[in-house]
Order: sequence, then structure tokens, then C-alpha cells
Amino acid sequence: MGLKLATLAYLRQDGKTLMLHRQGREDDYHRGRYNGLGGKFEPGESPERCLEREVLEESGLIVTEAHLKGVLSFPRFDGIDDWMAFVFVVPGFRGELREASPEGTLHWVDDAALAELPLWPGDRVFLPWLDRDAFFSATLRYQDGAFEGYEVRFYGPGGVPLTDEGGTAG
Repeated sequence: MGLKLATLAYLRQDGKTLMLHRQGREDDYHRGRYNGLGGKFEPGESPERCLEREVLEESGLIVTEAHLKGVLSFPRFDGIDDWMAFVFVVPGFRGELREASPEGTLHWVDDAALAELPLWPGDRVFLPWLDRDAFFSATLRYQDGAFEGYEVRFYGPGGVPLTDEGGTAG
């Protein structure tokens, strides 16, 4: 068992979020689901550099402004490794959007319709946090691909803890 580091980026523009429908690879653990853009760190990368590289690779867009909104921990998410994802909202970018990514197809989705997509269940929990004026640190627990629950702490300016929340699936 190890720790895998990753980024998740939610590019936003005009009330829409860019989502990746993961259908590119047969062996993709996320196959059939929609995700933000992002992926695993390469050796020596910072979260920001990983974010910029992954967004460029997956979409062809260059990040010009990004806001770190939180950190998500996924203990034994794939049944083997713990994952930690740095979650960014990206309101600034430039370039020409690719029609398709090696990972799947890219779609601008109305923010109000995000929860209707085939997402990981935990994504429905944390996506609304992207709109809060607070930083979050959360653990999302899955067992054999089934969502079991979460714990989250929100932080305000200066890192002052604001609230703790939690819940279970179902």
C-alpha cells in the first residue's frame, strides 16, 4: 500500500464546468464516470505544476488563474493505495479546447446539472464545496467501489477552523 498524489481541476466559465467523460481506456478505474481534469503527480512536481500539466495534456488549455479550494483523502480508494487530491477551481485559462482527450470526451456542463451526471457518489458531496468561501480538508471513504461516508473540516481566512461535518452513504 502506498500514497498516490493527484490534482483535480474544475475549469469554470459562464455558469458551466468543464468535465471529462472517462471513456478513453478500457482499463480506466473511472470508466463511464465524469470527473474534473487532472491526474497523478510526476516526481518532483508541485500541486500547481501537476495541475497545469494535466489540464494542458487533457484539454489543450493553459491555466492562467487557479484557486486551491481543498484537499481530499481517499483511503484505499482503489482497494490498494491511499489517494490524496489537491482540488482547484480554474477560472482563468486560454487556448483552444481539444475536441477529445486521450482519457475521454470533454463537455461543458451547466453547474446546476453537475449532480445529474454519472459521478462517483463522493463527488456529489464535495462539488458544492467548490462554491463555498472556505478551504476544505476531507476524507471520502469507499469500500469495493461503494461510497461509505465522509468527514470534512472547513477553514476560513488565516486557516481558522470553521466547521466540521460528516455523513454516511444512503
